[in-house]
Amino acid sequence: MNKQEAINALKEHNQEQVIKRLEALDEVSAKKLIAQVASIDWSVVESINHKAEDNSSDRKVEPLEAVEIKDIKANKDKYTAKGIEAIKAGKVAAVLLAGGQGTRLGLDKPKGTLNVGINKDLFLFEQLINNLLDVVNQSGAYVPLYIMTSDKNNNDTVAFFEEHNFFGYDKDYVKFFIQSMAPSVDYNGKLYMESTDSLAMSPNGNGGWFTSLIDAGLDKDMESKGIELVNVFAVDNILQRIADPSFVGATILSGADCGSKVVRKCAPDEKVGVMCKVNGHPSIIEYYEMSEELANMRREDGELTYGFGVILNYLFSFNKLVEIANRKLPLHIVEKKIPYIDENDNLVKPETPNGYKFEKLVLDMVEMMDNCVPYEVERNYEFAPIKNKTGKDSLESARELLKVNGIEF
Repeated sequence: MNKQEAINALKEHNQEQVIKRLEALDEVSAKKLIAQVASIDWSVVESINHKAEDNSSDRKVEPLEAVEIKDIKANKDKYTAKGIEAIKAGKVAAVLLAGGQGTRLGLDKPKGTLNVGINKDLFLFEQLINNLLDVVNQSGAYVPLYIMTSDKNNNDTVAFFEEHNFFGYDKDYVKFFIQSMAPSVDYNGKLYMESTDSLAMSPNGNGGWFTSLIDAGLDKDMESKGIELVNVFAVDNILQRIADPSFVGATILSGADCGSKVVRKCAPDEKVGVMCKVNGHPSIIEYYEMSEELANMRREDGELTYGFGVILNYLFSFNKLVEIANRKLPLHIVEKKIPYIDENDNLVKPETPNGYKFEKLVLDMVEMMDNCVPYEVERNYEFAPIKNKTGKDSLESARELLKVNGIEF
């Protein structure tokens, strides 16, 4: 797309404020903005004109039977043997979602570069690789690892891995790809500018990981390797087990398209999405969508009926991922505080929401599966998310759990 074609596209979609900016730029300075305009899916931008009605009252919610810890202990050898068989055969890949910055942790760098160590260096990325190396040592085979970065942190992330020699992982099994971006708009659908030569762009949500991987051509790489199962996980949980053979084996033996690691909720009102069935399909209901009645419902054994919280560690059938990518994921239109430059080039950081961002969510990927098996893990051994500096789900709480697990830092 050249400059005039970009202007024509903007004119067609009533984005005069961006045309004015583009016309003021010389050919060299305009390249970035033209590329952004060329990448816009206008159906996404214009989706605010027909925002979906909330039809949550129409849904039928039912429990989804999980593979619980007692079941796992009874079948551990069988599950593990099946999982190792799949890993040795090269059928399992892992995808690390690492597009975020560590801003909330006071780190103006990729979140995975956070140093959690006190007596020695221990980086978040490093411990995740250590967790994956446990599986390599157990199975005798490397698991292909695909790391999703963002426009803002890709160069820093790649450089960090190279600087640390991939923390001992064979770099031939590691590939990076950049998450696709979506523009942000005001309440009238007008594109925001974050600088004189750039739109205000944001990542397209954690559900955008597979289409981003396709955009990078890495679906073909997975296909050529014979990958059948993809374990996708988020960067912030330092304790999570990746390509866990028992989890892989249990999912395969269940015959399900998808597996989801879950932890038992601490309390009915814990702020975590829970696994269930909605209208016959596997689903995740966010804590704020749960009625008090559902949240407090109990099974015969006294445990919560809807008591298994998701931790963003999923195992998906590769073929099923390809199928749902062709069907397109639902789009979530989310009110956000969007920094932008005004017509006088002043940077405005709003204190209240001022527009929309567009996101795809991994929970929708689960709902598009025919079936999903929740796989319970012990919270103290596999769930230590680092989202804040102090308090709940923080660097402090993660360090306490590293001690529990005998990890030196």
